[in-house]
Amino acid sequence: MLLILLVAGLSIGAAGLFFGIIREAAKTDQLVPKPEALALAAVTNFFDTLGIGSFAPTIAWFKFRKMVPDRLMPLTMFIGYTIPAILQGVIFLILLGVKVDLYLLLGCVIAIVIGGYWGVPIAARSPVRLIQAIVGFALLIAALFYSLGNLGLMPAGGTAAGLPLPLAIVAIVANLIFGILLSFGVGNYAPSLAMFSLMGMDPRLAFPIMAAGAGFSGIAAGVQCVRKVNLDWRVVLGLTIGAIPSVLIAALIVKEMDLVMLRWLVVVVVTYAGLTLLYSALRKSQLVPPDAAEAAVTH
Repeated sequence: MLLILLVAGLSIGAAGLFFGIIREAAKTDQLVPKPEALALAAVTNFFDTLGIGSFAPTIAWFKFRKMVPDRLMPLTMFIGYTIPAILQGVIFLILLGVKVDLYLLLGCVIAIVIGGYWGVPIAARSPVRLIQAIVGFALLIAALFYSLGNLGLMPAGGTAAGLPLPLAIVAIVANLIFGILLSFGVGNYAPSLAMFSLMGMDPRLAFPIMAAGAGFSGIAAGVQCVRKVNLDWRVVLGLTIGAIPSVLIAALIVKEMDLVMLRWLVVVVVTYAGLTLLYSALRKSQLVPPDAAEAAVTH
């Protein structure tokens, strides 16, 4: 019953958000998606569904092609990729959600949504680079330990469907923090994969938890942003629509992927995310100004 409610909530939220995007696009005569955005989303969201993330490569392409002004990049991606994230959540809940401890699933989803709500004012007052550096370094350490586990040099875990109460509490608190970090541009996929895998869970069962959490967080913020932000809706629609086929294909790959292969994929995902965050933290010039959201609203 809980899974049905979660899937229904995500589906209703996705429908409401898509209606809002279409309404705003119609107001500005931007109902035709940009082909380049369609292709970009198809590539980035295939790997996003595998847990690698879509924000970093999307920002890189936006910068390379000058598709979107710097100050509008975060909100363009956030709104454009929310519905694909919701689709991921629905698919993984249907394919794998029944195997996950439902109390752990619900606790983590609620925690990340609360964290996402709290994160906006915290991000406005905190040094983004410091947060990125800390999380990036932590992910690289997690990747090292997980590699040692895969090589048999330390316990790797990897088959549990749930967690004992102390670890479940740690996981829920961690998801609260992951939700806050979303406002800093730090995705929740790589940290979630690292944490649940190191705690001994089957890495596949991290996907419904992290995808559902990302979907509900996106609904909570995206519906409000749509009415307040002036974006290039052709790009937003391109990101949204182009991602859907890739999400469907990649989700089936995750479900059937060999567990050993998936464990090594976790290492690649976590290492990539850690290096990306450290690179962003050490850059001389800030990619997106800290007041990007405010500037976008008044654009």
